[in-house]
Amino acid sequence: MSDISSPETSIDQSLKVEVLNAEQLKMAASILYMAYHDDPLFMQIFRATETDYEKRLRSAIREDLAAFWQAGQPILGLLQGEQLLGVACITTPASDLSGDRFWHWRLKMLLTAGLLSTRQMLEKEQKIHAAMPAKRYHMLAFLARNPSYHHPAAMRTFLQAIDHWVDEDTSSEGIGVFVTLDKYLPLFQQHEYHQVARLDFQTVGGTLLFRPRQQHK
Repeated sequence: MSDISSPETSIDQSLKVEVLNAEQLKMAASILYMAYHDDPLFMQIFRATETDYEKRLRSAIREDLAAFWQAGQPILGLLQGEQLLGVACITTPASDLSGDRFWHWRLKMLLTAGLLSTRQMLEKEQKIHAAMPAKRYHMLAFLARNPSYHHPAAMRTFLQAIDHWVDEDTSSEGIGVFVTLDKYLPLFQQHEYHQVARLDFQTVGGTLLFRPRQQHK
């Protein structure tokens, strides 16, 4: 994956990685919603036991995608033909989305998700970024598979393409990801992601992983 700004990057004969366009964001939001609906941390932050949990979660995902789009951060899609198999949202080392997000995102989150959820999202991000073992790095904020389609190697191929792109960015020290479900740890560990810390957020914990940028000969 030589240049994330290129319109399309092939990774094998059947799968390709593309930077998503505005028309594809609605489908991307739907995939992210389905993938993170039962995530323990999101369920805690957006109060799954209360009414309108789905509404708050949808609003938060929509505002997250809008923030990525407006900031020019990579929103990637893994496609097989025209089928969107996966979505990844990544922050770059120079991004304003790291840690304390910019004011208009916070305002929109306050209006849609509420004060408590907004505060907890910001606290989560600040705690994760404070624990990172690097100063300039990429962050894999979202990685989701479309449950409507199955490709046995899809997510491994997707992650491999993301890692290769990070490796080619000399401004980055590597890429991090925060994983709340242990069943997903092997996927990242197979790709040279190493545990940095276990972080707790009230009653929910997770693992912060980091993959240092690899020097290719």
